[in-house]
Amino acid sequence: MKILFYNHTGTVSGAERVMSMILDRLDRNRFEPVVVCPEASPMMQRIRGLNVRTRGLPALEARFTWRLDQVVRYLISFAAVIRQARKLVIDEAPDVIHGNSIRAGLVMAAATVGLEMPVIWHAHDILPRHPLSTAVRLFAGITSRNRIVAVSRAAGDRFRGIILRPLKRRVPIVVIHNAVDLERFKPNSESRREIHRALGLTETERVIGIVGHLTSNKGQLELIEAFAAISRETSDAVLLIVGEPLFNRGADYKKSMLRAAESLGIADRVRFLGSRVDIPELMQGFDLLVLNSRSEAFSLTALEGLASGTAVLATAVGGTTEMIRHGENGWLVQARVQDELVKAMLTLLRDDGLRAELGRQGRREAIARFSIQRFLNEVEDLYSGIFNNGEMSQENKSGRNFEPGLDPGKRVVSPRSLF
Repeated sequence: MKILFYNHTGTVSGAERVMSMILDRLDRNRFEPVVVCPEASPMMQRIRGLNVRTRGLPALEARFTWRLDQVVRYLISFAAVIRQARKLVIDEAPDVIHGNSIRAGLVMAAATVGLEMPVIWHAHDILPRHPLSTAVRLFAGITSRNRIVAVSRAAGDRFRGIILRPLKRRVPIVVIHNAVDLERFKPNSESRREIHRALGLTETERVIGIVGHLTSNKGQLELIEAFAAISRETSDAVLLIVGEPLFNRGADYKKSMLRAAESLGIADRVRFLGSRVDIPELMQGFDLLVLNSRSEAFSLTALEGLASGTAVLATAVGGTTEMIRHGENGWLVQARVQDELVKAMLTLLRDDGLRAELGRQGRREAIARFSIQRFLNEVEDLYSGIFNNGEMSQENKSGRNFEPGLDPGKRVVSPRSLF
């Protein structure tokens, strides 16, 4: 069975890491993968390192915006990429196409009009509230060839919206939660000591860490402001910010973060570590991992924190509440409520036993629900089901969200029930 994977950007972020995980472990006796992405890009290099055949397409320029001139420019980019994608697809003649984002799904669905090829749209993001999102849903509903794979119930529900509710059989949505490498991310007390020594930290210093590319959606600036309040209460706390700008004026955002740390008088206690390859070890150096996002479909960083046995404090947004249960395997706060964030950080920093228990339960949760083997089984079953039957499973045809990675006995805590 030949599967054409398409990634619309050459930048490596969360979605690209998930696709790499699939390609690295896909059963090559059953599936023949070929990857299409921008030439001479970090993503192309990454895929070639996995010994997967590649084809090149120009990078797609497309983002949600309210500026009409930008919309026109993005539509021109879509048209150009779609034309080239159609020629490539006809040449490759795959059995299934896996678009590794909503934008990638759009391109391939348009490029295969009249070709009768099933197209998977892998929804790694929460579809924003925007008129263009309505257009995306309408296009997805035009044909029954489209299969939507959402990384969380939250992402799936937002994609369906009101428009696709009557079309549950025509546009089925499968929920397959992301996975984490349980061997790379695991508790290791020696790594904690080594990281502390490498960063010049003492054993008594409390380390708060945040990991992710620098953007306003991740809330690093607000975390710096909250950390200033923490610093007035305790003198042994340090904030480590891991990541670099990737998208959407990230460089300007980083400058605002640097200015904030300076103006708040905490520049000596806030460290910008940039992009790192030793994330598993850094996780062990954190006393508390914070995710202060405004929106998250299903955070890989949160999963890595759980697997590492590190206490995770996160905003109760999107799919985060599908992996973290407040007070059991992590701690949840409302997004954009600074007092809640400060109070939660102080509570957790002051209670070693609570953090340790959250970390233990987080590790157990990661093992039970988010292993790579579980993830690969579900993905490969999806491919086989589409290829063998030409349609989704009976569960999906009934219109219910299919979520094989979720134990029905597990309670999903929503922000509304929390607060």
